[in-house]
Amino acid sequence: MADVTLTPGAGFRRGTASPVTERPAVRLALMLVAFAFLLVFLVLPLVVVFGEAFAKGWGAAAATLAEPDTLAAIRLTLMVAAIAVPLNLVFGVAAAWAIAKFEFKGKAFLITLIDLPFSVSPVISGLVYVLLFGAGSLLGPWLKAHGVEILFAVPGIVLATVFVTFPFIARELIPLMQAQGTGDEEAALSLGASGWQTFRHVTLPNIRWGLLYGVLLCNARAMGEFGAVSVVSGHIRGLTNTMPLHIEILYNEYNIAGAFAVSTLLAGLALVTLGLKSLLEYRYGDELAATGHN
Repeated sequence: MADVTLTPGAGFRRGTASPVTERPAVRLALMLVAFAFLLVFLVLPLVVVFGEAFAKGWGAAAATLAEPDTLAAIRLTLMVAAIAVPLNLVFGVAAAWAIAKFEFKGKAFLITLIDLPFSVSPVISGLVYVLLFGAGSLLGPWLKAHGVEILFAVPGIVLATVFVTFPFIARELIPLMQAQGTGDEEAALSLGASGWQTFRHVTLPNIRWGLLYGVLLCNARAMGEFGAVSVVSGHIRGLTNTMPLHIEILYNEYNIAGAFAVSTLLAGLALVTLGLKSLLEYRYGDELAATGHN
């Protein structure tokens, strides 16, 4: 039986199908709407950020970035990301491996828990840690009596950052590893490879680009997190302020140029992440296709 297809302007007919059924004017209108939306909500804000940052000259922006409080915020942001991203890397690989390679009770529940930070406000996650480790909780006074500070200190910021970022790597790897199946690992094990050798020489090379992709996204979110960190940090200048919190303080003090100068660092991070993401998709598109990003 011949295929019945729909082609532009011709209705139904028999023959080769055209993948596009919209009229050229409709396609043009859709593209214009998409580009106009991106221009208004993405490009123009970036232009404003960089424009305001250097409105008073390069010297004023450089002076803000050289201030001790700004440098402390940058160091803290980098340190938190350096702790949170490797923790999420270990968790993401372990969770994806378990979900993709094994069948067990509670698998669906584990996937739901991984998606939880996507559906919960970061502010709520910060409040959860306040309830767990605050002065009125069961753990808070005991930890403080033993010299362990969680809230209004670096550990609380790390915990909040880990919570809001832990789905990123796992969610990149789960569909990739499910698409690859277990055939390669079973072949390696049948040839006498140990579990660690199988992971190192078979599983890891197969997921390396998807893993790097997830690490990039996780790192960008870790450095830019505001809501959860704002709740648990205490806003102590020079000690517990990350870059997003420092930007808020500068803006509230009417240091607009300084706030935008620090913002350029986060904007630059976003642009670098986008560039690396695009490079990965361009060079390794076939391997990333299984993750649903192409």
